[in-house]
Amino acid sequence: MPPPLSLPLCRLPSLVCAGLLVCAGLLVCAQALAQQDGAPLPAPTLQTSPQLAEKAPTPPSALPTFVRGERIEGQTDVQINIQGDAELRRGDTVIHADRMDYDIPEDRARASGHVRINRGGNLYDGQLLDLKVNAFNGFFTQIDYRLLQTGGHGVASRVDFIDHDHSVSHDATYTTCEKDNEASWQPDWVLRAQTLTIDKVQDEGVATNAVLEFKGVPILATPWVSFPLSNQRKSGLLPPTLALDSTSGFVYAQPYYWNIAPNRDATFTPMLMSRRGVALNSEFRYLEPRYNGELGLNYMPADRLRDRSRWLGRIQHNAQIASPLGDLGLGLSIRRASDDNYWRDFPQRGASNTNPLDTTAQRLLAADGSLRWSRGNHAVSLRTLKWQTLQDVTSPITPPYDLLPQLHWAYTPDSVGSGLDLRLDGDYTHFRGDRSFYTQPNAARSYFVAQLSRPWLTPASFITPRLQLHATRYQFDTPLATGQTAITRVLPTFSLDSGLVFERDAAYFGRGFVQTLEPRAFYTFTPHHNQSMLPVYDTAQTDFNFASIYTENSFGGNDRIADNNLLTLGVTTRLLDPGSGAEAVRLGLAQRLRFSDQTVTMPGQPMVSEHLSDILLGAGIHWVPQWSFDSTLQYNPKQGKSLRATIAARYTPAKYHTLSVAYRKQDVTGPFTVASKQLDLGWQWPLSDVFGSSGGSPTGRDGRWYSVGRLNYSLMDRKLTDAIIGAEYDSCCWTGRVVLERLQMGATTSNTRILLQLELKGLSRLSFGNNPLASLQQNVPGYQTLESRQPVPSRFTRYD
Repeated sequence: MPPPLSLPLCRLPSLVCAGLLVCAGLLVCAQALAQQDGAPLPAPTLQTSPQLAEKAPTPPSALPTFVRGERIEGQTDVQINIQGDAELRRGDTVIHADRMDYDIPEDRARASGHVRINRGGNLYDGQLLDLKVNAFNGFFTQIDYRLLQTGGHGVASRVDFIDHDHSVSHDATYTTCEKDNEASWQPDWVLRAQTLTIDKVQDEGVATNAVLEFKGVPILATPWVSFPLSNQRKSGLLPPTLALDSTSGFVYAQPYYWNIAPNRDATFTPMLMSRRGVALNSEFRYLEPRYNGELGLNYMPADRLRDRSRWLGRIQHNAQIASPLGDLGLGLSIRRASDDNYWRDFPQRGASNTNPLDTTAQRLLAADGSLRWSRGNHAVSLRTLKWQTLQDVTSPITPPYDLLPQLHWAYTPDSVGSGLDLRLDGDYTHFRGDRSFYTQPNAARSYFVAQLSRPWLTPASFITPRLQLHATRYQFDTPLATGQTAITRVLPTFSLDSGLVFERDAAYFGRGFVQTLEPRAFYTFTPHHNQSMLPVYDTAQTDFNFASIYTENSFGGNDRIADNNLLTLGVTTRLLDPGSGAEAVRLGLAQRLRFSDQTVTMPGQPMVSEHLSDILLGAGIHWVPQWSFDSTLQYNPKQGKSLRATIAARYTPAKYHTLSVAYRKQDVTGPFTVASKQLDLGWQWPLSDVFGSSGGSPTGRDGRWYSVGRLNYSLMDRKLTDAIIGAEYDSCCWTGRVVLERLQMGATTSNTRILLQLELKGLSRLSFGNNPLASLQQNVPGYQTLESRQPVPSRFTRYD
């Protein structure tokens, strides 16, 4: 995955910096005077940092040179000879040796016998050194080195120091595995190279004629390979991906990352599929002060699976455009595919923020463009939205209506006097749909909504009456069955929301709390208006939950306004920590009392005649940070059973320790009967804690095994619908992952694959199949990525 972009920062001119220093000095003086007058100084704000920000003074040539040893002789300003425990120190460079000759005019040190260099925390131990100290130019033989930035170390027959930032090692090895004191120690992984070039300016290492060994077995040989010395972005080849499946055969993908600038980059990924052909995936990203975005194109010129070319294009762009009336916000989000089978043949899991298990989201591709303007209390937006629906003959879906276009205006003044709150909304939308799926005509819908409320708020109570006026007009492209070409609807809505908050001190199980009791009453009334002739373009029934039960309309959208005459009563009690205000316990229930039948419904649904609604029960317990429990229950008193229930609990006692379990039940009857019972289990846990065997720390030398996964089981079908089971091993210098994944792709189809990944810390990641780390992050609740890099220590930890 390419690293994030960053905007380049401009450096302050020296005059500005000097002015800031003067201002800082005046501020310190003013604070000292204030303290003398009795005013306390503010406490300083401390920030933790694993690495000291101090840099060695420069230039080194201006620094003094210190030498010491058991015996020193020579000529002033010409030559110094040091015998026994010799040491030369200048700035952040320290040279130790048994013997050392220092040529002062040439600034050249020759040392032999147990020679050691410490330069800014980078250590080099060897036998023979010839070095120009200030230029840091020379050679070192038979060395053992350790780099501060990566923790990497190795050996080499010779190192040529080019300057302070460049060196070339010959017959070198490189690893980040922690070395012990045993003579038989061998690293878990090691890179052996004919030459190893370290470039601190480019922040990379380059190895030629290299062989990568893991557990003593060569796994990769290459004439040239580069790797980062930190997590900074750099151009070069990213780790390849290998895969094998029944559809594509053997798959090899080799991404190349191009770091164009600090705020621009591109990634090109050629792919070889043995059964299908070749493909190229590309992505370009940009980040500017007033605009940013991404461009992507996946192209396969000749797919033997479908005997045609295949492609997927995507554009994401956001910008602020200056205009005489103020800034305009521009947003573009476009995705388009070559054919209906693209979602099936090229799964896009992880390509968006949608649910990775939701195949419908992969089959609905939007081309969405919007232009926004706001000033003061006014906001205007113009939007166009056109869908591409990837249909499946075995499981067709009804495409949404296109918005061509939608114009929206909103006015929210700060105050209209007497504590009143006002909001005005106007909207014009032209809906256009696929007539093969819809019998109703396309139409242009205009609506205007005015809302006026007067909240009265106190610390212990609130009451908010609200009056709304909805005016809607439809202009149809073709006449309805009744011959009408236009319909107008005007409806008022009144609501009254009120509540009380009681508090008292309480103690349970030896712990003190602030306990609340919060009764709430919500009344709403909308007169009846026959809306059965109105088409439905963007409206759906809202879910029955604690958020929707206190709203005026039981529909989302503007094509239906429910003729409600009902009262919602509810009560909530909470236990709050008196110190932090954190919620330890929350219990609530709510129910609707309907005074008249609701006759306005969605097409094909009966009217609502039950005067008492189902009862909503909710509970949340967070007694200690390690445990959490949440549940919601929809209970029908007449049937004497729960229609829907969600019960979830999670236990997280420590990092990389999480266990979650959830039970979901749905038994809703009606025109669209939905019944399901599912049990969901997710976990991440060290196996040593399960079986009682000893194991090292997550980043210790001995390593540790982790079990990770998620199982979704259908109690009604008595089968697993989705399953992800994996194991992770985390050592001091590498992490291994193996994941078996079975995900439901549709009503009758599923996809099974095995994912493997070897992460060599400080070097690279090698994957077989798609990235298992991304699968775990998306599907396992509470999953935490095993840390791959330790904080860079300060150079003073190796100061000697």
